Amino acid sequence: MSGPGDVPSAYLDRLRPVCLGLPETYEEPAWVGTRWRIRSRTFAHVRTVGPDHQTADARAATGDGPLCVLTFRSPGDEIAGLLAVGPPFYSPGWGADVVGMALDDATDWTEVAELLTESYCVLAPRKLVALVDRPG
Repeated sequence: MSGPGDVPSAYLDRLRPVCLGLPETYEEPAWVGTRWRIRSRTFAHVRTVGPDHQTADARAATGDGPLCVLTFRSPGDEIAGLLAVGPPFYSPGWGADVVGMALDDATDWTEVAELLTESYCVLAPRKLVALVDRPG
């Protein structure tokens, strides 16, 4: 990592194909980390936070080192279920439909792909959502 909020390339290599495989999406640097957008709406944001970070992202951390966190949108009927699971999921404390997830060696990347696809579908125009092959 080379700067605040930078994300390990191994995580970006897992996230990019999912996010950029959705219709009309693009990647850009965020204020920290990297985000993926549909038009002007962010449907996924990944960044690294340190143990001294005072947001909900840091409270989701277990351990002393930096933690990579992913935030995404979730349909209203799924948010409570994700948060009830507990770690790696948490509420970042902003946005009624935003869920956070700590990424680590145990991350289920198939689940991440499903969650990011749903996040995209929350924000994308209906005509683009109709083009998406949604899991389950």
